[in-house]
Amino acid sequence: MAEFHLIDLIRERCAVARGDVRLGIGDDAALLAVPAGQLLAVSTDTLVAGVHFPHDATARDIGWKSLAVNLSDLAAMGAEPAWATLAVTLPGADARWVGEFADGFAALARQHGVALVGGDTTQGALSITVTIHGFVPEGVALTRAGARAGDGVYVTGTLGDAAAGLRVRALATEEGRFSLPPLAGEGAEGGRGHLLDRLHRPTPRVAQGVILRGRATACIDVSDGFVADLGHICTASGVGAQIDADALPASPELLAAFGVDARRAFQLVGGDDYELCFTAPDALASELLRDLAHSGCAATRVGRMVAGAGVEVRDASGNPLPLPHAGWEHFA
Repeated sequence: MAEFHLIDLIRERCAVARGDVRLGIGDDAALLAVPAGQLLAVSTDTLVAGVHFPHDATARDIGWKSLAVNLSDLAAMGAEPAWATLAVTLPGADARWVGEFADGFAALARQHGVALVGGDTTQGALSITVTIHGFVPEGVALTRAGARAGDGVYVTGTLGDAAAGLRVRALATEEGRFSLPPLAGEGAEGGRGHLLDRLHRPTPRVAQGVILRGRATACIDVSDGFVADLGHICTASGVGAQIDADALPASPELLAAFGVDARRAFQLVGGDDYELCFTAPDALASELLRDLAHSGCAATRVGRMVAGAGVEVRDASGNPLPLPHAGWEHFA
């Protein structure tokens, strides 16, 4: 299949109409209108086969995740998504694969009203690059700077599921059955399915980011590991953090599947959760947590910001906990 046929296939599958797209796919550049009083938030992520997703991942899952990770970046800024561009590098012109990829991408794009307005296709090792554009009103964007000593540290949803899903894959036997004794009972397949879905189809917390803007003092999405990402807030804000490992929210599926040591490792340093970690003063906490719960995604207080630097993790008794590693590093 020729390149332009692939482009037409992607355009047809991913069509989302927006009035602010004056000219979309089909010309040398898109023409887009930014609303008055809004800042344009832009983020780019590249996903590479064998690094950000397994070689045997389904095309639909790759399509979904390639957009989800970018939407999560906008969520961490309190921005609402509008447009995306997509660059796909493929080993060959596989129309079936491209169609399924576009279906996965479009399923999430339609949920958030994201119009695909341009991009590129080329031949090479499989990789996907998405650039997302969104809007945030002047003066209320969330950043990593601004946390203050005394602020609470919070996370949305649950932590550790995606890293546990990756471990579930690693524990698969040659027969394709999972060797995971804690899940060898009623609901085992559903539990595995939940963990794998959290790995392959993360949920970007866009609505929650909007709720946080102008109220949270700092925010970041948890992509490279909770401790590593909270550490970026500490560095940007010039303060430290103390975390209670036993307060980290865990899904029932994670609790059923792994013991405390493995669970803590997944939650503290595992990546790909794409939840939001944010800080907020105690005076706003009650109202903020209520609004987040009403949005369909609750948040949990897991620690506090303190004078100093870096992230210190303790258990519920106050004993310091060693960390197995500092989080994901692309060039480690």
